[in-house]
Amino acid sequence: MTDNGGTGGPQRMTPSEAFVETMAANGVTDIFGIMGSAFMDAMDIFAPAGMRLIPVVHEQGAAHMADGYARASGRHGVVIGQNGPGISNCVTAIAAAYWAHSPVVIVTPEAGTMGMGLGGFQEANQLPMFQEFTKFQGHVNNPARMAELTGRCFDRAMSEIGPAQLNIPRDYFYGDITAEIPQPRRLDRGAGGEQSLNDAADLLAEAKFPVIISGGGVVMADGVDECRVLAERLGAPVVNSYLHNDSFPASHPQWCGPLGYQGSKAAMKLISQADVVIALGSRLGPFGTLPQHGLDYWPTGAKIIQIDADHTMLGLVKKITVGICGDAKASAVALSERLRDRTLACDATRDERAATMRAEKDTWEQELDDWTHERDDYSLDVIAEAEQEEGNWLHPRQVLRELEKAMPEDVMVSTDIGNINSVANSYLRFEKPRSFLAPMSFGNCGYALPTIIGAKVAAPERPAIAYSGDGAWGMSMGEIMTAVRHDIPVTAVVFHNRQWGAEKKNQVDFYDRRFVAGELDNESFAGIAQAMGAEGTVVEKLDDVGAALERAVDAQLNERKTTVIEVMCTRELGDPFRRDALSKPVRLLEKYQDYQ
Repeated sequence: MTDNGGTGGPQRMTPSEAFVETMAANGVTDIFGIMGSAFMDAMDIFAPAGMRLIPVVHEQGAAHMADGYARASGRHGVVIGQNGPGISNCVTAIAAAYWAHSPVVIVTPEAGTMGMGLGGFQEANQLPMFQEFTKFQGHVNNPARMAELTGRCFDRAMSEIGPAQLNIPRDYFYGDITAEIPQPRRLDRGAGGEQSLNDAADLLAEAKFPVIISGGGVVMADGVDECRVLAERLGAPVVNSYLHNDSFPASHPQWCGPLGYQGSKAAMKLISQADVVIALGSRLGPFGTLPQHGLDYWPTGAKIIQIDADHTMLGLVKKITVGICGDAKASAVALSERLRDRTLACDATRDERAATMRAEKDTWEQELDDWTHERDDYSLDVIAEAEQEEGNWLHPRQVLRELEKAMPEDVMVSTDIGNINSVANSYLRFEKPRSFLAPMSFGNCGYALPTIIGAKVAAPERPAIAYSGDGAWGMSMGEIMTAVRHDIPVTAVVFHNRQWGAEKKNQVDFYDRRFVAGELDNESFAGIAQAMGAEGTVVEKLDDVGAALERAVDAQLNERKTTVIEVMCTRELGDPFRRDALSKPVRLLEKYQDYQ
């Protein structure tokens, strides 16, 4: 752990000044939230300290923005709100940040110490709200400790790779204290233990068909190049862990696509042949290794080398042969060094393996080209109905393919949860890290738009695009006003199919198409966007999809305009992702048996 030194020793200041100066020492320039009396004394000096408070429509959006900011930049994302309801509104988004391993600091001003326990206005016990979704909780129990505890929260968010909560009684912003501003401490993780690295190198030297899973830890460690070097030394296929499609460049000949729900068949078929798997910066979460496309592809006979910065993840989900607690980037370098001058068993089959990779990828790409619509009985009925009643509404897979073709270079894409957005996993490809933002294992709706706004604040030069279905869009579309008000131009693609598609698919497969509460009749989302001051475009023809995206991105980058592209889609539905949680219903009461 390194310490950059002090700031000139103890000084007399107010607790608000200690709080703000410590954030400044941690490089904070942007804070997301809604103003409130609980922290107004500190807020009054944000600007002279070089910080911008970006007001949002809803605090959940603010916390998602902080998450997107952290994931796009690698720095802290910061969110703040009024005590009580403003803070409780953030819980869902902090949970998403937790599962994304984002170093978000949520500042939670609390009711004053003299009123706690009396049932006063906006009083709440705020630490238990976040205890499951934070890596560290700091509570300022004395104004004199403001700088110390603020600094610790920022340090722990980085060292623990996840959210930290800083809880401050609102009366503790005031007073007269002597404080020394702590400088940030950053952990030097290293490559892992010598013995485990040597054991891993020995396994790799004997492997005939090694496969690398490049996970989120590779992105967070800025280790994509180091992963590439290791992959090239081994001639190994590289598959992305679930929803980390940006963890290896898609143009590289050894890239094979993502695993998990709606992932790449090529990736799945290749990893099924592995005798040694290197899980580089991946916890091997269950949702990212589940059977898909009818393939139970996990290689149960393979030896697994798992590398993770969090030792509690090693061997948690999958049985492993070697576990390395280390930084993904440093571990990749250490393994490459150990393998550089060794004779590897996989060298003899390098050309054959490369040919297998090409063949599997070509087959999968052709399948995606041909997979123009869903083919189950329900979707075929929907298509027939659309042709009769809806005209030329678009097949979601065709739309996703056209969007893929029109994607600009250096793009950042966030996806919401939902049926079409999940199918998008098959089509999203990236050339650089910190480009793909998804709600990960928490899977909450309303994620994509605010998260891409936060990412755009962190990387204003990059094109920023959000994908959302109409159900999830309704939860977050108000943040279009945030983008317009504060000159944060983004592009949102809304797949308008008038339903809660992911859950409706369960009613198709398990409940004999007995649809309950799944229908969504909406006004034009493009029209609503225009009413909020953004551009709005309705797309009803396949040939217009790519052109609409290109125009919107051009307007975003050159005219600083936010655009909502409303794509009118049929009600086709991809495979459900919660088969594990459902079974055919059994009814014991007589009055329900005929209904079944």
